[in-house]
Amino acid sequence: MKPIPLILSVLAALATGNALAAESDEGRQLAYTCTGCHGIPGYKNVYPHYHVPRIAGQTREYLVAALRAYQSGERAHPTMRAQGESLSEAEIEQIATFLANHGSARR
Repeated sequence: MKPIPLILSVLAALATGNALAAESDEGRQLAYTCTGCHGIPGYKNVYPHYHVPRIAGQTREYLVAALRAYQSGERAHPTMRAQGESLSEAEIEQIATFLANHGSARR
């Protein structure tokens, strides 16, 4: 491979890595609110007196569908409905991507 195409390939790879890191950071910041109930760090719930599902490690598709269902009112949980209504489509995608790549949903 000639030097110029090689340099361009390396720069493209670095740019992709930086974009993924930025998306991951945005997803991490947006998902911070989720940790209060879903207890992602160590899976410790703030309110242990009722079941709150673990969402880290769920599939991205499941998380997007769930957030959209709360957003539309198809799923009826007042707190989650408020969370869903406050999110843009891009934010739903970022949260779902971050959570899907963050640990295992299995206990």
